[in-house]
Amino acid sequence: MAAKIYTKTGDKGKTGLFSGERVEKDDVRVRAYGSVDELNSMLGWCLVVTGEGWIQELMEKLQNQLFILGSDLATPPIGKWSEKVKRIDDTHIDFLEKCIDKIEQELSPLKEFILPGGCELASRIHIARVVCRRAERDTVRALRERRVNPMTVQYLNRLSDLLFVLARYVNSKENVTERIFSG
Repeated sequence: MAAKIYTKTGDKGKTGLFSGERVEKDDVRVRAYGSVDELNSMLGWCLVVTGEGWIQELMEKLQNQLFILGSDLATPPIGKWSEKVKRIDDTHIDFLEKCIDKIEQELSPLKEFILPGGCELASRIHIARVVCRRAERDTVRALRERRVNPMTVQYLNRLSDLLFVLARYVNSKENVTERIFSG
């Protein structure tokens, strides 16, 4: 018989971390990896309209990295379980920076603030970007209040930059003119 999806262990507002520790479902650590999970789902929504190619491959790689990030946030970096979890590290940050640099070579320099939007995919990527910023804010708070890997904050900061340039790139390839903030 297959295991049931429901365990009833969270019915009183607590959840288990990978370490076995039970915490409130609104614990800062849970909020942080919950926002990362939401971001991962947003990227899955972006994949619906990406088509095949390097953007699809990038989104899928980012989704896998976000799964690593969520596990990292769910497991304190110190303790008996800390070695059992893959962590966000410099290689993940370097990957994002290389992607940003490559995409920016294809874009005209940004001289004004732009408004989020454009084609379907770019609009979805902009939504993912703001979810990423929320995940970053939640992770900053978790860093301040709990022990979490500081590289997770750096990763989310860089990922939001990548999503921004990617949305611009998609709009440019679709010949969609970016709307400028007119204040």
